[in-house]
Amino acid sequence: MQRKRYSPGRAPGTLLVLGAGIAVTLGALTGCSAADPTEDVTLDAKAGAAAAAVAPPGRYRTLFEPCGAVTHAILRELLPGTATMTDADRAKALRGTPAVTYDTDRRVGCAWNADAENGAHRLVLDVERVVSYDPTVSDATRAQEVYARKQLAAGIVVPETPTATTTSTAVAPSSTASSPSSSAPPATPTEPATPTAPTTPPTDAATATGTGTGTGTGTASPTGAPATAPTNTPSAPAATGLEPRTLGGLGDIAFVDDTLGKPGGNGQQRVVSVVFRTSNVIVTVEYRQRTTGAAAAPDSKELQDRAQNLARLLAERLEE
Repeated sequence: MQRKRYSPGRAPGTLLVLGAGIAVTLGALTGCSAADPTEDVTLDAKAGAAAAAVAPPGRYRTLFEPCGAVTHAILRELLPGTATMTDADRAKALRGTPAVTYDTDRRVGCAWNADAENGAHRLVLDVERVVSYDPTVSDATRAQEVYARKQLAAGIVVPETPTATTTSTAVAPSSTASSPSSSAPPATPTEPATPTAPTTPPTDAATATGTGTGTGTGTASPTGAPATAPTNTPSAPAATGLEPRTLGGLGDIAFVDDTLGKPGGNGQQRVVSVVFRTSNVIVTVEYRQRTTGAAAAPDSKELQDRAQNLARLLAERLEE
């Protein structure tokens, strides 16, 4: 049997061909895999664009201990009745009574009481940390909503952010009022309809109103109503500067409320509340005084000043 002749160079040639084939195959695979990252980047970019933006968390995660947040020196000033107490009773009154809450990281509070001969004082501190469970709404935004409800409950209007629509609406009346022809017609419907009045009294009333020297013409009118009606309009009460209002320089936003109860046989009570918000924390300082018998009503300015001073100290405490 004739053997097949072995050629030493054939095997290496075959290996070269196989190696070239493998290289081509790897190149094709490499080319395919090189395109994959581009597709991945495109998919990741679309996924990121579709994902909703997450609102930032609130600034505060915990709350301070309220009963220890007010020094004894300040408490003695706010509770003058402690001066006549025994040492044991004074220590108990200055210690305060903590509010019952289920989560001290979300809400805390404390109350102090002291009776005196001419009345009683009570101080209540409430601190709330607002948390938004909506990932698209920040804790501070949710806290502002809670604060706005408290301000509206106090009868203080929450100012709205001016828009282009409100601005143009406010400017439009001024432009029409500047026109002499447009200012006369609105005055005519306001005149009372009187069967006996001729057509000239509206002109006289308008002249008297415009010049301010229409005393003679106003009395010469048969009815006299246009001249006397404006004087019977009740005027608004004069502002004292102590009415419920917003406050500046206290937290991010703040207001003060002042309520005086009706006098009675047991005296009269005034309640002053100062509420302010710092980020996602809302602090309420309630300071009240009750008089006894026929004593004068508690002084509004004194109670407001004391409550505001304490609120500013607590705002500084939050900044620590």
